[in-house]
Amino acid sequence: MGTSVVIVNPVAGHGTAAGRLPELEAHLAEHRVAHETVLTQRPMHAAELAEKAARDGADAVVAAGGDGTGNEVVNGLMRARSSVRRLPALGLLCIGRGNDFAYGAGVPADLAEGCRVLADGYSRPIDVGLIVGGDYPQGRFFGNGIGIGFDTIVGLEAAKMKSLHGFLGYVLGALKTLFLYYRAPLLRIDHSGVPFEKRSIQISVMNGRRMGGTFFMAPEAINDDGLLDLCMAGAPRRAQMIGLMLKYMKGTQASSPHIVTGRVRKLDVTALDGGLVIHADGETICTSGVRVQVECLARQLEVLCPRPLP
Repeated sequence: MGTSVVIVNPVAGHGTAAGRLPELEAHLAEHRVAHETVLTQRPMHAAELAEKAARDGADAVVAAGGDGTGNEVVNGLMRARSSVRRLPALGLLCIGRGNDFAYGAGVPADLAEGCRVLADGYSRPIDVGLIVGGDYPQGRFFGNGIGIGFDTIVGLEAAKMKSLHGFLGYVLGALKTLFLYYRAPLLRIDHSGVPFEKRSIQISVMNGRRMGGTFFMAPEAINDDGLLDLCMAGAPRRAQMIGLMLKYMKGTQASSPHIVTGRVRKLDVTALDGGLVIHADGETICTSGVRVQVECLARQLEVLCPRPLP
């Protein structure tokens, strides 16, 4: 593997990533990964650094953080694609929360093993999603998936809980959402050229398999098939939604009569009442959107990952 630019988000993992810098550098040195380490200083700084690294001819750009850092690096690389002959490979090191994008790409959660993957230099192509609308009329790329409705509101509520993190914070955020903000808006949905109307409390559109570190929204997703996996809940009652959340944790929600699944290249969602609350890879796209369009861009990036077993 040639020279890598390792982009570290020091505030990832609720600020714990900065304390892991010596460990990160030790593992990179142990595996003789030629690299330059740069730290982000503000939102979307990782995207700027990734775009610059691509233009400067880096062989690999590595996102060291969580899903938010990975999302920014994906956006930076995709922004550079029209102005470089070859995009750098994308590396992922898990020092943040969730790490769902890395999980879907097969990247080890262990930092030492992740550095070993970088040193080996094996890569494979993956799809990239694009969402247009909300606060991003110009579009924003995503690597793992988007959520519309319930899970986005839960994430926003969980983020307000400064003293609780991880799974417990998400559970309490879910309970608050169930009792205060539980409403399935009427949506117009088009993914096959024939639009239909449906009340839906939750729509997940996945390139990867897992969301929120715990919930397998698309357990059979393949991130290099040119398709996004759709998991759409209807309008279950509160008690039924709790049951669905338990199924999401096991990846068995397709057995529920409240769930519709499928695979799509493009998806168009319009709110006919209320507004759309959406995240992409955990990053807020909008809290009161009217319409979004989602598309799968086939095999846009090379991701560094473990070699397949012979």
